[in-house]
Amino acid sequence: MATNYSGLCIGVTGLNANDNPGPGVAVIRALKAGFGSNIRVIGLSYESLEPGIYMRDLVDKTYQIPYPTAGTVALKERLAYIHDQENLNVIIPNFDAELHNFIKIAAELNNIGIKTFLPSLEQLRRRDKSNLFEFGQKNGLEVPADQKLYSVTDLQKAADELGFPLVIKGKFYDAHVAYNMESALKAFHQLETVWGYPVIAQQHIKGIEINVAALGDGEGNNVSIVPMRKLYITEKGKAWAGVTIEDEALMSLANKFAEATNWKGSYELEIIRDTDDKLFILEINPRFPAWIYLAVAAGQNQPAALVKMALGEIIAASVKYETGKMFIRHSWDEVVDIADFQKMSAFGEL
Repeated sequence: MATNYSGLCIGVTGLNANDNPGPGVAVIRALKAGFGSNIRVIGLSYESLEPGIYMRDLVDKTYQIPYPTAGTVALKERLAYIHDQENLNVIIPNFDAELHNFIKIAAELNNIGIKTFLPSLEQLRRRDKSNLFEFGQKNGLEVPADQKLYSVTDLQKAADELGFPLVIKGKFYDAHVAYNMESALKAFHQLETVWGYPVIAQQHIKGIEINVAALGDGEGNNVSIVPMRKLYITEKGKAWAGVTIEDEALMSLANKFAEATNWKGSYELEIIRDTDDKLFILEINPRFPAWIYLAVAAGQNQPAALVKMALGEIIAASVKYETGKMFIRHSWDEVVDIADFQKMSAFGEL
């Protein structure tokens, strides 16, 4: 008998939609496509200017939640309050920086009836940017050489050993390609100020950029895998257009990652295929990518599958998806009443 998901209440973070968009809006579109309009979507925001807050056709109500730096107690108390108001069934966190807190309180959320489908803290740690090279070496995965930076001296050493161009990455987000020491220093100081230490210096690999969105079952298998080749890339390295492709080597790589980690939940592989056809993993993002609605259009609704798995449903793995499906991101002016913004800013609810 098919499960009735009518009335399901799902909390979603990541409602920003700037030039480095969060996955939240795309995840909500996927949930609406998968479950229909009878579900209730609760936005969980950090700032009053996150556009998803005001998209009334997608988000039924939004609550502000504390920044990750506030810790687990503040987050747990706020979510308990929201749960009392909304009776949340599932929460899907969509930011790297918030996952540590959500994972730590996942068991307590489950005790009050809120389900999640998240990796363990150990799984999260193993694919961290600062541990990625060692992880690749241990599991036979190609990863560009990198170095952790805590000082200008470390940066000089990395430049000497890895050479230019050099990719300078923030602990959680952002990456800059530096072609000389001046630009490397600028990127280092900028990323340290925003994200803290360590900053990562990574060997630059030239080639074709590919991303893979996948969903792990926590037992070493992938429920879904959809590869996408970037067609247009912003200055921040984000895909602004892309197309689904068929490639057994990419599928095999995602399966190798899931098997090595027993990954539970969504993840994204950021990959470079170099001129020798070798696949290098640049990053492993522990959540849905902002382009995840492309996977839905290609026939793989990963957010809907994650919700079903969080609720205990067994999902059969599917390898079928449509190639040649393309997305082109664009800007859209969401016009709202200033009173709504003021309510959100003053009361933390809208």
